[in-house]
Amino acid sequence: MADGSLTGGGLEAAAMAPERTGWAAEQEPASLEKGLFQDEDSCSDYSYHDKPGSSLQSFMPEGKTLFPEIFQTNQLLFYERFRAYQDYILADCKASEVKEFTADFLEKVLETCGWRAVWHTNVFKVLVEVTDVDFAALKAVVRLAEPYLCDSQVSTFTMECMKELLDLKEHRLPLQELWVVFDDSGVFDQTALAIEHVRFFYQNIWRSWDEEEEDEYDYFVRCVEPRLRLHYDILEDRVPTGLIVDYRNLLSQCEESYRKFLNLRSSLSNCNSDSEQENISMVEGLKLYSEMEQLKQKLKLIENPLLRYVFGYQKNSNIQAKGARPSGQKITHVVSSTMIAGLLRSLLTDRLCQDPGEEEREIQFHSDPLSAINACFEGDTVIVCPGHYVVHGTFSIADSIELEGYGLPDDIVIEKRGKGDTFVDCTGADIKISGIKFVQHNAVEGILTVHRGKTTLENCVLQCETTGVTVRTSAEFLMKNSDLYGAKGAGIEIYPGSQCTLSDNGIHHCKEGILIKDFLDEHYDIPKISMVNNIIHNNEGYGVVLVKPTIFSDLQENAEDGTEEDKALKIQTSGEPDVAERVDLEELIQCATGKMELYARTDPSEQVEGNCEIVNE
Repeated sequence: MADGSLTGGGLEAAAMAPERTGWAAEQEPASLEKGLFQDEDSCSDYSYHDKPGSSLQSFMPEGKTLFPEIFQTNQLLFYERFRAYQDYILADCKASEVKEFTADFLEKVLETCGWRAVWHTNVFKVLVEVTDVDFAALKAVVRLAEPYLCDSQVSTFTMECMKELLDLKEHRLPLQELWVVFDDSGVFDQTALAIEHVRFFYQNIWRSWDEEEEDEYDYFVRCVEPRLRLHYDILEDRVPTGLIVDYRNLLSQCEESYRKFLNLRSSLSNCNSDSEQENISMVEGLKLYSEMEQLKQKLKLIENPLLRYVFGYQKNSNIQAKGARPSGQKITHVVSSTMIAGLLRSLLTDRLCQDPGEEEREIQFHSDPLSAINACFEGDTVIVCPGHYVVHGTFSIADSIELEGYGLPDDIVIEKRGKGDTFVDCTGADIKISGIKFVQHNAVEGILTVHRGKTTLENCVLQCETTGVTVRTSAEFLMKNSDLYGAKGAGIEIYPGSQCTLSDNGIHHCKEGILIKDFLDEHYDIPKISMVNNIIHNNEGYGVVLVKPTIFSDLQENAEDGTEEDKALKIQTSGEPDVAERVDLEELIQCATGKMELYARTDPSEQVEGNCEIVNE
């Protein structure tokens, strides 16, 4: 716990808020420029933001209101909150000491009286004046401000009713429910920031069961940091939307189980008899406790920044197919933001008019492609008309459908917003995508992942951000006449046991063109890959890379002939464009296999151990 008094600009520098105005920043003391956050936070991934100023902005509530401006404190960055909790509020406290440490922090920085605030609940807002602060209880002693200002969803909240309500609460309100009224003198900046930190902590970090858990590690490292990172990962769209829904559902279930557990424990503590009902209640309590522990473990998996990506991948790969529509009918879904008469006539002539003997097919119209795909059943077709479509979410395609653009790919652009989700997830038995340009910006996940089944991509453009296309084990991928570029990783990543056919494609301006993960272990089959007439050029690294296990890479470095044979495993095409009529993958495999057999004779136990580690990974 910091033991210095945080007066002047100390806390403001320690819990920095967005910059106010130029003249306000110039009036701040020069010492603020030497604040705690002037150096970038090396332990955070969120230190790329511009360094904020040292003063707080004002914020006017939306809508027509007579309320005064309040301090803008809800836009603090990750490392600002991180440093405030780590260095000033919680430090190395235990969960049972959180309230005590918070009270000590508030006692150093909070103005005890003389400031006004808006008491904000789900039902009403009312202007109050603070006369004192009860630090131990984290509450403020208030009275109604003059003139009386109240905004309520219920018309019955008169001044008399509000006075009665305050009398019932003994004029003591939780600090989390108070928003400090703006004052440009800077006197109440620390007060507004301190209350914001307390409010954010109890709304987003604290769990009602935290205090009862064993304090093996300090509370900040064990709970605060991972939950804070998860909160900002969600804000910055770095977490898959399905995983966010799961996390919130698990959180509500755990809170409900804990509430039932507390009620049951309370009823047992008041019962002194060894009755049968008490025994039943104890068994029920054990079940609730076990259920609660399982839910907490699942929450910790998602809160862990490393494990949540594995968890998200497993969830996305287990998407269930809907199968055929109950009526047995197949539907054509037409996607168009605006439909003009000429486009409709062409579409009817070219795609929607059926032959006389063909079965009647229903047509549905959608304004965005994501809603059309979500409405598909087995055998449906989605036709995307020319336009620029922005989607939030993942194209999770679990049924055998056709997604095709009506026109040239450059005229049919689907742009992805949101960093945490893969653009297109394919798990259907036979999926066909054609004539569409997919654009990805500021992404964390790849642009297309084939988890299983067969996916055909034809005449498409993929403007990638991270990894381009990922072909998982047991999946089949066919790519024809398409253009893929911009991946910060590999343009196409091929896993063992998969099948991949690439014909007449352009793969360029990626870190690597094609990355083949060939473990050559008894648990995996060699990937079957056919590459014909692909132009792989202008990549940072190699055009085609065959990845081997670590154990063999180490042995290759020590082998006398390793340098010459290693060249056969890489096809460098980073310079001028090179047209590969056909890359004979079998020669690469045979070359790698020959080396592996040679090294396997030296120490078979090391080979088995290395392969087992790869399987576990």
